Formats: sequence, structure tokens, C-alpha cells
Amino acid sequence: MNILERYHAMEYGPAPEARNEADAWLAARDFSKALFIGGDWKAATGGKTFETSDPASGKLLAKVSDAGAADIDAAVSAAAKALPKWSASSGYSRAKVLYAIGRSMQRHQRLFAVLESIDNGKPIRESRDIDVPLAIRHFIHHAGWAQALDRDFPGHKGVGVVGQIIPWNFPLLMLAWKIAPALAAGCTIVLKPAEFTPLTAILFAEICERSGVPKGVVNIVQGGPEAGAAIVNHPGVQKIAFTGSSEVGKIIRKATAGSGKKLSLELGGKSAFVVFEDADLDSAVEGLVDGIWFNQGQVCCAGSRLLVQEGIADAFIAKVKTRMSRLRVGSPLDKNTDIGPLVDLTQLDRVKGLVAEGAKQGAVCWQPDVALPSSGYYHLPTLATGVSPANILAQEEVFGPVLATMTFRNTEEAVELANNTRYGLAASVWSENVNLALHVAPQLKAGVVWVNGTNMFDAACGFGGYRESGFGREGGREGMFEYLSAKLPLGPVIKPATASAQPVEQAESDAIDRTAKLFIGGKQVRPDGNYSIAVATAKGKLAGEVGLGSRKDIRDAVSAARACKAWPEATAYNRAQVLYYLAENLSGRADEFAARLTQLVGATAKAAREEVELSIERLFLYAGLADKFEGRVHQPPARAVTLALHEPVGVVGIVASDNAPLLGLISLVAPALAMGNTVVAVPSEKYPLLATDLYQVIEYSDVPAGAINIVTGRTAELAGVLAKHDDVDGLWVFADVETCAKAEADSVGNLKRVWTGNGRSLDWASIEAAGDAFLRRAVEVKNVWVPYGD
Repeated sequence: MNILERYHAMEYGPAPEARNEADAWLAARDFSKALFIGGDWKAATGGKTFETSDPASGKLLAKVSDAGAADIDAAVSAAAKALPKWSASSGYSRAKVLYAIGRSMQRHQRLFAVLESIDNGKPIRESRDIDVPLAIRHFIHHAGWAQALDRDFPGHKGVGVVGQIIPWNFPLLMLAWKIAPALAAGCTIVLKPAEFTPLTAILFAEICERSGVPKGVVNIVQGGPEAGAAIVNHPGVQKIAFTGSSEVGKIIRKATAGSGKKLSLELGGKSAFVVFEDADLDSAVEGLVDGIWFNQGQVCCAGSRLLVQEGIADAFIAKVKTRMSRLRVGSPLDKNTDIGPLVDLTQLDRVKGLVAEGAKQGAVCWQPDVALPSSGYYHLPTLATGVSPANILAQEEVFGPVLATMTFRNTEEAVELANNTRYGLAASVWSENVNLALHVAPQLKAGVVWVNGTNMFDAACGFGGYRESGFGREGGREGMFEYLSAKLPLGPVIKPATASAQPVEQAESDAIDRTAKLFIGGKQVRPDGNYSIAVATAKGKLAGEVGLGSRKDIRDAVSAARACKAWPEATAYNRAQVLYYLAENLSGRADEFAARLTQLVGATAKAAREEVELSIERLFLYAGLADKFEGRVHQPPARAVTLALHEPVGVVGIVASDNAPLLGLISLVAPALAMGNTVVAVPSEKYPLLATDLYQVIEYSDVPAGAINIVTGRTAELAGVLAKHDDVDGLWVFADVETCAKAEADSVGNLKRVWTGNGRSLDWASIEAAGDAFLRRAVEVKNVWVPYGD
């Protein structure tokens, strides 16, 4: 047999990774005392345990302590006790601890990798070459953030005790994503691993013991839903960070509503993998393998929707089938394995059920002729063609090795199909024309877009989603903000509005009666219900009447805001010019607005004039920042650059308080507009005439129709409508505490980003009530990865 014949006959033989060290580690521990609380190993109250098994065989690995509410309470108490000293320690001190953790993990990285593979089922090549090195990278990277905290985040400090709940698909990596920035910020931690995969978190707790982490700073508590709920609901926790399903994320959003807890959610996805006809098809096929069959498809950002241009669809699908037939399904400890088992029998049954339902709905499901191991929770890689956009395989997150395929004709249709999902976590674009790729990337509603690549991650580059994929970012500068807080200058407590049934005394006036309407789509319109409410002067006389807005009016305003494309598509310089012009025109009517403030609020002439001048100044500030609050370019340790682009959140609902009714409204609307959002504003319920006077200025200030919409009426009612509206992308509410809490709870429909004052107004005249803190809330950060080189 010659060399060529030997080459063609060559097959991959088994190449098993030794597990003797992992087995020795398992045998040497008492997992019934695996709760790491206050630096000590403890059994769960009542001695409860749960089982964790090897998904490749179904064999028991360990019986692990199952934390209950009492254990969570003890962990939170330990974290609270350790917080003052840890948060007061220098950035250098925290940096040394983070570095020590990373170095210690390096010394034990093979043990981490093997434990991860036998507990989760992922191929050893992935855990050894991706998960563990990336986890180590996060700790060493964030050591730098710890030391640079005062320089890069002036005025910020750690948020406090943090509750973190992580999933089973990337147990160690998700732990690193959560714990590293929290430690760098000076927070203390209570972390709950997934009950399917607790082992590497226990090993990590041992690393903490050896690395100088002070007792109580990191607490690891294994458990199920009871433990997770206890963390979410504990009053001693100041922030919740959750990675998991969108369904559970919505439960957490509702549970934390009104609590004042900071919240970040990294949830499910249904990521598009878009292949244009000029793409390198062979490279795209390899990227697709990484995109959907990495970790058996149990990846929140898996490229589970293949969108391929019609002209190349048949050729590309043929290449995909050929490649699928060569994927190796088998033991996760075999270095040649491409696809291991799913994590558990329940997950296997779920995937099978979704594939069956997709076929029932018209999809053609193809699988390669590959033998499966006789034991374990294995599922063949599956290609679904003939998938309609409404098919369950195109809409629901399967979380398994299943690829749904659709075709498109042109760029516009590709973008429309890609965005036809309630999720927005990631996407991948394949084209040899970088102009086309960078034209498409900003149009995709996803927090991360990979150009000619997929599943690229780094500690320096933020990761997170839009829509029902959650909010907040992990990694990079924006990820640090999730664990930091800066006190905004508080104003008065906002009392619930009380509608008076008493008629307002008519003021004597020779003026012609004037009706203040709503302002929707650039027009003054009557309220749908044709009701109005009286507005009183500071002396109790009738100042005028305004329309009583209703659900229908909010719907019309949101539709107008959604239809306004001219504002978000305008350049930042164009938006700056319009805001400058708006300030200019407001300045021309300063006396009129000052008189209105004196009339309604009872302010002195001097105080009223100061509020108007501050309002003009604030418009000038945000006009100037419109083209200066920009994104960044990251340089990860790879042949790629990551463009962290600032994009508008979208349609933002704004509910203003009675405090400083003109300045407060402008201080909220201006930053939202500066960043390209369109706005539906509910002004002060008590002093709405200031807003209806303002729309007259808006009309002749070159603001595009629909960019600003004003609906007057009852604050609590209209805030609730905005919260429930699924075409509202963000909501800022400064109202009484009950209205704020309800707005957060009602936002779960589309998991919109909600910012409330928790029943307090702000001191709008303060310089801290303006600037970057507001602009950050007005943008989404999209990370676009662009590889380079041969």
C-alpha cells in the first residue's frame, strides 16, 4: 500500500483523555458537605442532596448538597459581613487576588477540563481548548479592571452583595463571566451553579481557598429552583445576574420588580447564520459546524437558523450534508469526538419532541447515517429544510444539534428573516464583500454579530442581547458597569397622583379659549376618548385643559415612533444640529415658558427663569454629545477587531415627574433623542401645559414627525400601557413607587429595558443629573467581530 492509499484509508481511532485524576478528585471529597459558605464547607440544612450524573453513561458521579432557603440566608449573611472590608480594599489588592485565581486555575486546567466534560458531556477538545482557557482569561483580564477602577470609572463603586445564577451548558465559563467582574468591582458573591453541572464550581471554590480570597467574599451554593428563588428574593442581595432561559428570566424580572435590585439577564437566542452568494462556501460550512454543533447545540447564541441566498442554496446544503456525515458522535473524553451527549434525558426528550413537531409542521428533517453509542443521551445532528418562518424550529430555541434552514433572495429579505424572531442575542454574516457584511451587521437586531466567523468570545468584548435575549452585557467595559453603581442626586419622594373630582375655579380672562391636544406623529391630535382634564394654576384657578390620553393614544404614539425612520437613521451630526436648533427656538420663547412655570408651579420669576435656562443648557449639552458618545474598538487576542457600536435602544417611553416639570422632561427626552431613539413622552400629570407648549417649539425645529410624541393624562395608567406594549424597547419612569414597581413587572412581555426612580425624583438641576449616566441608558452596545488576515 503506497502513501496515497494509506492516506485515503486512514481513520481516526479512539483517543481517550485520561480521567483518573478526576476520578481521584471525586473519590476524595464528601459532596454532602459541598456548600462553600463564609469560607467553610457545609452540608445543606436538613442534609438534603441531589445527584449529578455522567451524561455519556448515565452513571452517578456524586450526591451533592442541595441548598435551601436557610443556606442561602447564611451565604448572603456571610457575603454581607465580608462586603465592607472587601469593597474598601485597594484595587491593587483585589487585582492580586484575581490574578492568583487565574494562575491557580492554569495549574489545574486539565482537571477542570475533564470534570467539565464528564459532568456536562461536552467534547474534551471544547472544554480543554475553549472553556477553561477563556475562563482563566476572564480572571486575569479583570485583575486589570480592578486596579484601573478609580481611573476608568470615577464616582462608581461596587453595587454590593451579588446573587448569581448560572446554567449548565458552560458551567465554568459562565462562572468566570459572573464572578470575575464582580470581584474586580469590590462586590461579594453568592453563586448558584446549575444542578446538572455542579462539579467545576466546587473545584473553583477550592481554588478560592488557595488563592487568598477572603472568607465570605465568594460563596458557592449548589441547589435547584428553591435555592435560585431564595437568592432572587433575598432582601440582602443588591444585584441579580442570571443566565438561562427567557421563561425563567421573565419570572426573575417580575420577582425583582420594585425591589431596587440591579438586574442583568443573558437569556435564550435563535441566532441567524446568514450566507450570501459571494461567501467562501467551504469556510461558511466550517463556521456553521462551529455555530450550531458546538457543545451539541446547547449554546444560547447557537447559529440555529441558516439563511442562505437562493442562488447557492442547493450547493451549500449539499456541502453541509457531506460535512454532517463526517461529524463524529461519541464519548466526550475522546479527543476526536465532535458531538457528545446532551446534558440529561429531559433535554434529550425535549429536543426529540421539538424535531417531531417541526416535521409535523412541514419541515423535512435529515440526519446522517451515523451510529450512536449504546448508552448516554445522544442525539444525531439534524438538518431541517423546507422550514417556514412560523415553524417551531424557526421560532423556538431547541437547545440541541438541530439546524433550521430557509432561503432569501436579496439583502433586504435576509435582514427581515434574520430579525423575524423575538430573540436578539447573536448573528453571523458570511460574505467576501466586507462592505456588504458591515452594511448588514448594524441592521441585525442582535447584541453580537460575527462577520465570517462564529462563537468568538473574549473577556475584553461585551456579550449580551436585545429583546427577549435579555439586557445587560458581560465582559469588557460595559460588563463592568453591570456591577458598579453611581449615586444620582435624589429629588423628593413622588406621591401617587390623586384625581380630584372638584371643579377647578374658572379664571377671569379675555383670551380666546385654547385646547391643548396630544402631539403624535408630528401633529396635534385630539385624544381618542375625547375627554380632557383641567389643569390648575398654583393659586387653584383654571390654567387650561389638556387631552386625557388613553391606551389607544399610546398605541398611536408608539406606532408613530416606530414608523419614524428619519431620526434613528440620521447621522449623529444631523441630530446634534436639530437639538441645537430646538434649544435655540426654546431660548426665543424663554420668557413665555418662565411665565408658565410661575403660573403653574408658583415659582418665583428668578427660579422659573433659571429652570428655563437650565433646560436650554441641557439641550445644548446633549446636542454637543450626540456625536461624541461613541463606541470603541477592541483588540482581542485573536486576528480580529471587535467594533463595540452604540445603537439606539429603539422606541423609548418616558414618564416624567412633577418635580421641575420642564427641566425634568427635557433632561430625560434630550439624551434619548441624542442617541437616535424615538420617544413617547408622558409629561407631568400636574403640569402638562409645559409639555403642550413645548410641542409648538418642536413643530418648527426640524424634528422629524414621530421622533417625539407627547401624550398627556394619568401617569400610572399611561405608564402601565407603555410597560405592556411590545413595540416599546425601553421605558424610563419617574413616578410613585407603586407605578415604578408595576412598570417593571409589566415589562416582562418583551423584556424591555426599564429604568425607574423607585418612587423618587432626581434633583434635575444638579450636574450629576446629566451626561454619560443617561446616555448609557439610551444605547445598546452591539459588538461586531471582524476577522482579518489569511
